[in-house]
Amino acid sequence: MRLQKRRVLTSGVLGLGAALALAGCGAGQITQTDTMLPAVNGALATTGKITVRNAGLANTNSCQQAYAPGSSAPLSLVITNDGAADDQLVSVSSPNAASAAVSGQQTLTARTSVVVGPANQAESAATSTSASPATSGSAAGKPQIGRASIELQGIKQVVWPGQLTPVTFVFRDAGSVTMELPVNAPTEELPNCQTVPQQAETGH
Repeated sequence: MRLQKRRVLTSGVLGLGAALALAGCGAGQITQTDTMLPAVNGALATTGKITVRNAGLANTNSCQQAYAPGSSAPLSLVITNDGAADDQLVSVSSPNAASAAVSGQQTLTARTSVVVGPANQAESAATSTSASPATSGSAAGKPQIGRASIELQGIKQVVWPGQLTPVTFVFRDAGSVTMELPVNAPTEELPNCQTVPQQAETGH
């Protein structure tokens, strides 16, 4: 009986030690998202024949990976028109931004895709999307790719990794869709730097 109890106690101690070790690994980090790379990076939504894939705020690739109030946040995503008729991206907005600047290709040609965002993050999104059966509109099995950029300007409240930012996309024919966008995973190895506790930055 004593031996059985000792085995149970040993197992419990080992389990507690493992939990503490895992907790220690996260000490000093803002969130787990600064080290974990998601299998699918970004949000997905469909309205009419328009699909928005891999949508997120481009990572700053900085130590804290946060967007401060007053800063601008570029978006990274792919817009695919799976319909037989052209459409157009009319506007983009967010309650956590004063405005949004859209440039580049806003016409969404039938059965093609438009890649939005910084080159290093947009290329990754385009590669993921081109492998999707929903975008196999061309003879080669991959859609023609257009380019555009969307930037949320005048961020109102600090955005940290792990937080979601509501963004509304309005299309001429397909209508509007509101998505909760995460901050994408880093695309570069981050420097070793001491993070400032989140509450110190946000004032909470």
